Amino acid sequence: MEGSAKHPLVLALGNDLLGDDAVGLYALRLLRESYGEQIDAAEAAGGGLELLDILEGHTEALLLDSITSTAFCAGTVLELSPEDFSNTAPPSPHFVGLPEVLGVAAALDLPMPRELRVVAMVVDAPCAFGDKLGEEVRQSLPFYLQSARSILDTWLAAEPNVNRENSVSVPASSLF
Repeated sequence: MEGSAKHPLVLALGNDLLGDDAVGLYALRLLRESYGEQIDAAEAAGGGLELLDILEGHTEALLLDSITSTAFCAGTVLELSPEDFSNTAPPSPHFVGLPEVLGVAAALDLPMPRELRVVAMVVDAPCAFGDKLGEEVRQSLPFYLQSARSILDTWLAAEPNVNRENSVSVPASSLF
């Protein structure tokens, strides 16, 4: 991608076939209804170096994802920044996570977002097959969306000529 993208990027990571792992995808689909062309929206089932191409050229990027945690229960919504990942080690030398992606981008002098935020929801079984969100995740989806909207609204308020009058709110229940 050349140049700088005009709108904030919202990137949802997850897999529709893995139940709670799809929470970011559900959220992005609702955000698309609310924000329309005010955001650049992308979905990715993978990760790693694939994220370089998606993130490159955007000035702001919001990643929506699911995570596992022993410190928080399922349904907990966490707002993170790249600094929160600085002390994490990849589970294997073959794994490329967000810190490694940003490191590669810096080494290659690629234009990455000047502001990168992550809204993550804690899930219990991110690898369990299913096409529906679990109860804890479904109940926490409004809070997940609220966190994402708060970040996007801040970014969009700083942009000139943003028109939110035509935005539509879609109930989360319409996706289930």
